[in-house]
Amino acid sequence: MLITQKIINELTYNIIGACIEVHKLVGPGLYEAVYHKCLEKEFILRNISFKSELEIPFNYKGEQIDCKVKCDFLIENLIVLELKSVNDIHNIHKAQTMNYMNLLQVPKAILVNFNVYNLYNEGTETFVSRNFENLPR
Repeated sequence: MLITQKIINELTYNIIGACIEVHKLVGPGLYEAVYHKCLEKEFILRNISFKSELEIPFNYKGEQIDCKVKCDFLIENLIVLELKSVNDIHNIHKAQTMNYMNLLQVPKAILVNFNVYNLYNEGTETFVSRNFENLPR
């Protein structure tokens, strides 16, 4: 199947929809691990394939480094989903999410903070890589 920006955007919509459903049922204020487990169930219910707590290979000067770099989810091998449950999203959280996207060489990443009242307006941020920009529309 040809991957397009439209397909990536539709998948983004479905992922954020799953996050909103979990947030609606569980609410803010819990540990990140709770939202993670609930999202695993929600993705299965929605038939969205994912890898959970994926260990990302890391190279330094051409040599594989054994350091447990993990992203929360890799969705359909196309989108990194990084979860937080914090008072405020800081630049380090954004940098972490973008680094995972670039290390995995995927076109898009989503950062979700569940510790907000309105997940759609306050709790989601998306990032795109050059891989996304080079995809057909």
